[in-house]
Amino acid sequence: MTSVTTRKPRFNHVAMSLPSDLLGPTHREEIVRFYGDVFGWEEQPVMTLDHQRLVLSAYTYEQFVFLIADDSPMECPHLDHFGISVATEAELDDMLARARRYQEHDDRVDIVDKKVEDHGMLAITSFYVRYLLPMMVEVQWWDFKELTPPRA
Repeated sequence: MTSVTTRKPRFNHVAMSLPSDLLGPTHREEIVRFYGDVFGWEEQPVMTLDHQRLVLSAYTYEQFVFLIADDSPMECPHLDHFGISVATEAELDDMLARARRYQEHDDRVDIVDKKVEDHGMLAITSFYVRYLLPMMVEVQWWDFKELTPPRA
Protein backbone atom coordinates (compact mmCIF):
# COMPACT_ATOMS: atom_id res chain seq x y z
CA MET A 1 0.00 0.00 0.00
CA THR A 2 1.42 3.38 -1.03
CA SER A 3 1.01 6.44 1.15
CA VAL A 4 0.31 9.79 -0.51
CA THR A 5 1.53 12.90 1.30
CA THR A 6 0.37 16.27 0.04
CA ARG A 7 2.35 18.30 2.59
CA LYS A 8 4.75 17.82 5.45
CA PRO A 9 3.31 17.74 8.97
CA ARG A 10 3.30 21.10 10.77
CA PHE A 11 2.37 22.50 14.14
CA ASN A 12 -1.26 23.48 14.27
CA HIS A 13 -2.18 24.43 17.85
CA VAL A 14 -1.12 25.09 21.38
CA ALA A 15 -3.27 24.13 24.37
CA MET A 16 -3.25 25.66 27.84
CA SER A 17 -5.33 25.03 30.93
CA LEU A 18 -6.80 27.95 32.86
CA PRO A 19 -8.90 28.43 35.98
CA SER A 20 -12.55 28.16 34.95
CA ASP A 21 -13.30 31.76 35.99
CA LEU A 22 -10.94 33.00 33.23
CA LEU A 23 -13.21 31.22 30.76
CA GLY A 24 -16.36 32.92 32.10
CA PRO A 25 -18.01 35.70 30.08
CA THR A 26 -16.06 38.71 31.41
CA HIS A 27 -12.52 37.34 31.19
CA ARG A 28 -13.28 35.37 28.03
CA GLU A 29 -14.36 38.62 26.36
CA GLU A 30 -11.13 40.30 27.51
CA ILE A 31 -9.02 37.44 26.13
CA VAL A 32 -10.86 37.48 22.80
CA ARG A 33 -10.57 41.27 22.51
CA PHE A 34 -6.84 41.44 23.34
CA TYR A 35 -5.67 38.55 21.15
CA GLY A 36 -8.02 39.66 18.38
CA ASP A 37 -6.90 43.28 18.42
CA VAL A 38 -3.17 42.54 18.80
CA PHE A 39 -2.79 39.40 16.64
CA GLY A 40 -5.98 39.13 14.60
CA TRP A 41 -7.08 35.86 16.22
CA GLU A 42 -10.79 35.07 16.30
CA GLU A 43 -12.98 33.17 18.70
CA GLN A 44 -14.55 30.03 17.30
CA PRO A 45 -17.97 30.47 19.00
CA VAL A 46 -19.18 26.98 18.12
CA MET A 47 -16.33 25.63 20.30
CA THR A 48 -16.92 27.97 23.27
CA LEU A 49 -18.34 26.42 26.41
CA ASP A 50 -18.90 28.91 29.23
CA HIS A 51 -16.35 28.41 32.04
CA GLN A 52 -14.97 25.36 30.20
CA ARG A 53 -13.40 26.07 26.80
CA LEU A 54 -12.33 28.82 24.40
CA VAL A 55 -10.73 28.27 20.99
CA LEU A 56 -9.02 31.13 19.16
CA SER A 57 -8.40 30.62 15.47
CA ALA A 58 -4.97 31.95 14.50
CA TYR A 59 -5.18 32.96 10.82
CA THR A 60 -6.55 29.65 9.44
CA TYR A 61 -9.06 27.13 10.71
CA GLU A 62 -6.29 24.61 11.41
CA GLN A 63 -4.09 26.95 13.47
CA PHE A 64 -5.52 27.70 16.88
CA VAL A 65 -5.02 28.34 20.58
CA PHE A 66 -7.04 25.89 22.68
CA LEU A 67 -7.91 27.07 26.19
CA ILE A 68 -9.48 24.60 28.59
CA ALA A 69 -10.60 24.89 32.22
CA ASP A 70 -8.84 22.73 34.78
CA ASP A 71 -8.84 22.53 38.58
CA SER A 72 -5.02 22.48 38.41
CA PRO A 73 -4.39 25.05 35.67
CA MET A 74 -1.09 25.45 33.86
CA GLU A 75 1.63 27.43 35.57
CA CYS A 76 4.95 28.17 33.93
CA PRO A 77 8.03 30.38 34.24
CA HIS A 78 7.85 33.93 32.93
CA LEU A 79 9.47 33.31 29.55
CA ASP A 80 7.77 30.02 28.66
CA HIS A 81 6.15 30.77 25.32
CA PHE A 82 5.04 29.71 21.89
CA GLY A 83 6.04 31.66 18.82
CA ILE A 84 4.63 33.14 15.67
CA SER A 85 6.57 34.65 12.80
CA VAL A 86 5.72 37.64 10.66
CA ALA A 87 6.85 38.57 7.16
CA THR A 88 8.17 42.08 7.91
CA GLU A 89 9.60 44.14 10.73
CA ALA A 90 6.78 46.64 10.19
CA GLU A 91 4.24 43.91 10.95
CA LEU A 92 6.12 43.05 14.16
CA ASP A 93 6.25 46.74 15.12
CA ASP A 94 2.50 47.10 14.50
CA MET A 95 1.73 44.17 16.80
CA LEU A 96 4.04 45.54 19.48
CA ALA A 97 2.41 48.98 19.22
CA ARG A 98 -1.06 47.46 19.63
CA ALA A 99 0.10 45.50 22.70
CA ARG A 100 1.63 48.66 24.20
CA ARG A 101 -1.64 50.56 23.67
CA TYR A 102 -3.45 47.86 25.63
CA GLN A 103 -0.82 48.03 28.35
CA GLU A 104 -1.50 51.76 28.78
CA HIS A 105 -4.96 50.98 30.19
CA ASP A 106 -4.47 47.42 31.48
CA ASP A 107 -1.41 46.57 33.57
CA ARG A 108 -2.06 42.84 33.13
CA VAL A 109 -0.39 43.10 29.71
CA ASP A 110 3.17 41.80 30.17
CA ILE A 111 5.65 42.81 27.44
CA VAL A 112 9.30 41.89 26.99
CA ASP A 113 10.50 44.62 24.64
CA LYS A 114 11.80 44.26 21.11
CA LYS A 115 15.33 42.95 20.64
CA VAL A 116 17.54 41.79 17.79
CA GLU A 117 19.79 38.74 17.84
CA ASP A 118 22.30 39.08 15.01
CA HIS A 119 23.75 35.79 13.78
CA GLY A 120 25.61 37.21 10.77
CA MET A 121 23.61 35.97 7.79
CA LEU A 122 20.40 36.02 9.87
CA ALA A 123 19.07 38.58 12.33
CA ILE A 124 16.05 37.62 14.43
CA THR A 125 13.97 40.50 15.77
CA SER A 126 11.41 39.62 18.43
CA PHE A 127 9.26 40.67 21.35
CA TYR A 128 7.17 38.73 23.87
CA VAL A 129 3.71 39.48 25.23
CA ARG A 130 1.26 37.82 27.61
CA TYR A 131 -2.26 38.70 28.66
CA LEU A 132 -4.27 36.52 31.08
CA LEU A 133 -2.79 33.28 29.70
CA PRO A 134 0.00 31.28 31.37
CA MET A 135 2.30 31.35 28.31
CA MET A 136 3.73 34.32 26.46
CA VAL A 137 3.57 34.74 22.69
CA GLU A 138 6.89 35.49 21.02
CA VAL A 139 6.62 37.36 17.72
CA GLN A 140 9.64 36.96 15.44
CA TRP A 141 10.79 38.46 12.17
CA TRP A 142 13.65 36.65 10.45
CA ASP A 143 15.87 38.93 8.37
CA PHE A 144 17.95 36.78 6.04
CA LYS A 145 20.74 39.08 4.96
CA GLU A 146 22.15 38.90 1.47
CA LEU A 147 25.65 37.57 1.46
CA THR A 148 28.05 39.63 -0.60
CA PRO A 149 30.56 37.44 -2.48
CA PRO A 150 34.20 38.24 -1.68
CA ARG A 151 36.01 40.38 -4.26
CA ALA A 152 38.70 38.69 -6.30
